[in-house]
Amino acid sequence: MKKNLIKNIAPLSILVCLPLISFIACSSDSIDDTTLEEMNENDEDEPVVTQLHAAYSAFNTDAVTVYLDGSEVVIETTGLPNHETVYWGEGNTLYKEEPDVARTPSIMSSNNNATTIRVDATPNLSGSTVSTNFNTIGIAVSGASIFNDQEGGGPLDQAAASLDWTGAHIGPGVYHYHLEPKAFTDDDENLVGILLDGVFLYGRKCSSTGEYPTNLDTSGGHTSTTQYTDGEEEYHYHIINEVYSTTGSYLAFAGPYQGY
Repeated sequence: MKKNLIKNIAPLSILVCLPLISFIACSSDSIDDTTLEEMNENDEDEPVVTQLHAAYSAFNTDAVTVYLDGSEVVIETTGLPNHETVYWGEGNTLYKEEPDVARTPSIMSSNNNATTIRVDATPNLSGSTVSTNFNTIGIAVSGASIFNDQEGGGPLDQAAASLDWTGAHIGPGVYHYHLEPKAFTDDDENLVGILLDGVFLYGRKCSSTGEYPTNLDTSGGHTSTTQYTDGEEEYHYHIINEVYSTTGSYLAFAGPYQGY
């Protein structure tokens, strides 16, 4: 009798447990589905960059190599610009005589022209700002560096006499622009380069209107279409249309960065 009782109870236990197992399995599936949905939503919040921004096509390929490395863009440059300047030195095919320039050493006498920077492929425009610092703050389309409005720890005015026709000189180290680089942007909307925060810098005019933008923030930035965004709006900087001090030209970029 006991054996028969045990035999009868066992099937009944299985029948009772089956719905419970089924319920737990369904609950587990439901949790997994929800988790997957949340993960997918998080993935959508962080866009995956699979190709370089079209603006990089404007860079001098003889001097600049650009490639993606995960969520960053690596910009490697020889630092050698593709335009004329007195700083090439006599005998060079790109040498330009500029008798009024108080020359510092020539480009070819400098042994550290090469520069590499890494920038976020998608700038972090969260509203926080970071001040620029000395040395390279960006790479221009020519292949040379962009510097801010300071020189040697002081105002740029004290070094103004050494700036060539396109607002650049050497010291310290690499050939670099402080002012609007007239060799490739002169009162127009042309691309100047990319800054360390991953935001592009353009000339004094905006390609979306053909006019000087009037809605720039303290960094000279605003959001609009550019010649490289295929109709999409994008935050970018402009050279601010205000004459800088005694130089009679325009600062390339003083900051602060908006894209960190």
